[in-house]
Amino acid sequence: MRVRDLLAPGAPRLRLLAAEEELDRQVSGVMTTDLHDPGRYLHGGELVLTGMLWRGGPADSERFVRTIAAGGAVALAAGEAEVGPVPEDLVEACRRHRMPLLAVPDDIAFGTVTEFIGRQVSADRAADLAALVDRHRLLVSAAGGGGLDAVLDLLGGDLDLDCWVLAPTGAVIAGPADRLTAEDRDQLVRAHLAAQRQRRRPPHRARLAGGAYSLLPAGASAGPEAPQTGALLADWVLAVAGDVTEWTTKRQQLAENLARLVAAERHRRDEGRRLRRRLADELLALLRRDADPGEISRTLYASSAMAARYESPDPKSQAQESSWLVLSAEGTGLPEGTVRAVLEEALGGTSDRALVAGAGNGAVVVLPALDTPVPADTLRELLAPLEAGLGSEGRITLGVSAPASEAGGLRGALEEARHARRIAAARVGRVCVAGPEELASHVLLLAAVPDEVRRAFRSRLLDKVIAYDIEHQADLVRTLEAFLRSDGSWTRCAGQLHVHVNTLRYRIGRIEELTGRDLSRLEDRVDFYLALELA
Repeated sequence: MRVRDLLAPGAPRLRLLAAEEELDRQVSGVMTTDLHDPGRYLHGGELVLTGMLWRGGPADSERFVRTIAAGGAVALAAGEAEVGPVPEDLVEACRRHRMPLLAVPDDIAFGTVTEFIGRQVSADRAADLAALVDRHRLLVSAAGGGGLDAVLDLLGGDLDLDCWVLAPTGAVIAGPADRLTAEDRDQLVRAHLAAQRQRRRPPHRARLAGGAYSLLPAGASAGPEAPQTGALLADWVLAVAGDVTEWTTKRQQLAENLARLVAAERHRRDEGRRLRRRLADELLALLRRDADPGEISRTLYASSAMAARYESPDPKSQAQESSWLVLSAEGTGLPEGTVRAVLEEALGGTSDRALVAGAGNGAVVVLPALDTPVPADTLRELLAPLEAGLGSEGRITLGVSAPASEAGGLRGALEEARHARRIAAARVGRVCVAGPEELASHVLLLAAVPDEVRRAFRSRLLDKVIAYDIEHQADLVRTLEAFLRSDGSWTRCAGQLHVHVNTLRYRIGRIEELTGRDLSRLEDRVDFYLALELA
């Protein structure tokens, strides 16, 4: 804002006393002081508000005005509440130093003046930065430029506006990563996905321990049409510190323009992935027809060469890229293409080394095992925030293979990943993952059994026990689980349950009566164990 804005309609009722020719000076802030020598606290551009308590005589006025002028102040506003009307010697001193002098009537509080200037300066900065962001958005769209981090740094430095671009998994795409904990990011993306799934109008709001945040979609679901689950599960989200709905119109426009910029950057990135998607589909076709390993190797080499164009050389990663992992995934209750989009975003990262292929409700991922195999628990933790956007029917199941040491082993790794995915599908949960370590267990056999057969098996062994527990509160199912975990040891099981051995013997006898089975026989113990696993 300019000094003259303090005299415009709607501003506090200030009177101009000196230096009318200097009213076009820019005001960057306010300093309220009654110090005799406030110059060392000025940074330049301030309007100085004073109650004139420093004045003992005419000489003091000259010294005070000279000091604030040297410090870079652009105007002086003198309050008349404490010492009465502004003295003529102060007016003359301001004229000599070409310092605009404004009188603040005794019924106008300094806080009113400060608040007015704060609003005007903030709105002006927001308008300037909004135009900057809009220009940057056009550059990104037209020339394929990047620089999201630079824009967010600018907003943080000039407006104290902290912003982050987050992936739906909570990963930081841009912004000061050290200023949001992993737990905070998880809560923010979960809140955003839940709001999107409920089709609430953005900006969405979330409140964490550190304060309020506004969440705006930045991708396909940011368009005018109602968001589709497939889009929102893979979209980026712009997280802004503060409640956007309480901001001025200009500042709200800044946030909206920034969301458009992020969406344009996301679109640019997706366009750049088109060739990589074609390579992924070609690789999957080669694996399905059990192609010659040489053909597979050429496709993998092309993928590595493409990724290397955007990365610094890393001899370690290049040496290890002969080892590959395969993931098999499937979605239920989700629009077609969702799983591929989700895994491309979650596993692609900034390096874009993952090849994600697939169509319909399934996807296959081939990625280099650069350091260690991707454990199922890591994938499950990575994808866990997506649960908030899946809805009551949505589900994603994944299987992970062991590393394949050469291209010829990828076909077997694909089959291994598919078997692991069947194990994951047999579990309860919205996002389920199984790894190669589980392929040698009974879980693989259970996963291959049809659902109706598994339900019948479980029902024959456990339904009567469960019904008895419900009627008599007998705790038989928990007793059975503990007995099997204790390998049939009466004393160890009784100790775990904190009951007398005779009580345990009574409960086991009741289970045997209800089911017609003998828990001293290994075969019957195995059957009960499998039934409990299915439950």
